[in-house]
Amino acid sequence: MNTEELYRTVGNQRLRIITALDRPGTPLLVFNGIGASAGMLRPLLLSLRHPVLTFDLPGVGASRQSLIPRRMPQFAALARDVLNELGIERCHVMGISWGGGLAQQFARQYPEHTDRLVLAATSTGHLMVPPRLGVIAKMATPLRYLSAGYFRQIAGDIYGGDFRNDQHRAAKHAKMMTPPSIAGYVNQLFALSGWTSLFWLHRITAPAMVLAGEDDPIIPLINARLLANRLPDSRLITYDCGHLFVLTRLEQVSADINAFLDDGCQSIQP
Repeated sequence: MNTEELYRTVGNQRLRIITALDRPGTPLLVFNGIGASAGMLRPLLLSLRHPVLTFDLPGVGASRQSLIPRRMPQFAALARDVLNELGIERCHVMGISWGGGLAQQFARQYPEHTDRLVLAATSTGHLMVPPRLGVIAKMATPLRYLSAGYFRQIAGDIYGGDFRNDQHRAAKHAKMMTPPSIAGYVNQLFALSGWTSLFWLHRITAPAMVLAGEDDPIIPLINARLLANRLPDSRLITYDCGHLFVLTRLEQVSADINAFLDDGCQSIQP
């Protein structure tokens, strides 16, 4: 089973959309982390048995840079426009790291279009238990996307888990990365600045699953517990890895997501 790449102009924005929709069920829309291209999610998309789609945000991967900066509500509106372009009315939503904030925003902004919510390696945004200052400094720049040597040097510090003592894994991951534009990266930082879901998470009615790494320097584990406690209908699953457990624990993660989405399919059966 393969993925399909589409290039569409959505709201005057040229985007790359990656899909695997030739499967039964409600589609899962996936948002990736800051500066990360949609192409890095192919292993996850192919491991799921539900229809899936993702897209490069403006200035990231193969999507053109936008002249207009966006905040989280505008990114959520762009995602809704992508669904409209593909004729999708309802979806499950998943967000990874920075994308988890966008997934929460989408679920709040478009509850009528959101069935289930999967939040991986993410937090409530600006108001969270922060990482160490050294980790923040390394994450504030896109240099890890621009220099493979620098990425190998800091991978263990920022991603934790298997990356701490495995230079081969870091080198392999570096080859997968496509550098974002500086403007695209800064726009994502701008979108998240001052944004928090802490005060309205309890209003999200979609069933949610929170996934977290037990050794995540970027998003300390306590943030996942906070998310799970604030969401009214949620479950928490942790993995013995770091920030990139969606890739390093792919088989287990995809099995957990499949089971969670299967629950949703069963719950709507007559």
